Amino acid sequence: MLLGGCAGPDLSRFEQVLAANDSATAALGQWCEARRIASPPLIRALADRTAQAPATPDIRTALGVSSTEPVGYRHVQLTCGRTVLSFAHNWYVPSRLTPAMNRTLETSDVPFGKVVAQLGFRRERLASRRGPVAECPDGTVLSHRAALRLGDGRAISLVVECYTRANIAAGAVTAGD
Repeated sequence: MLLGGCAGPDLSRFEQVLAANDSATAALGQWCEARRIASPPLIRALADRTAQAPATPDIRTALGVSSTEPVGYRHVQLTCGRTVLSFAHNWYVPSRLTPAMNRTLETSDVPFGKVVAQLGFRRERLASRRGPVAECPDGTVLSHRAALRLGDGRAISLVVECYTRANIAAGAVTAGD
């Protein structure tokens, strides 16, 4: 049992919603609405603009880029209302996005999946684990590692997502906590 019994059917249902969507943003929006976490069920990406995490050789390999190609990084809290649903580490390839998309990612709280939706990406789940992985904070109930790929197979992003217990528990984690 995970986290004092709050795993079970709610976590399984949450995993099903995530698996049914190529966009974690879309999945979180559906989950937020179904669970009535906030109204309206708007997902925001509160970015830590000071966070830095250079792309390791493994990340560059997953993205299919050379050691010299620029890789962007965005660390965000994905929220619905004031409830933090996940923490995400996102390494992305700016040259595979439009200039407008890059500007939006650098200056706004719009989630990555929403910014790049017009590219028609598909999500390739690379790993899933109940509980945290190294990049995730305590209290993570589910961790995902995924690549977002264009139709031609090129990766635009590698993301590590750390889903909070607020997704399956009555007590919420609020932004800024």
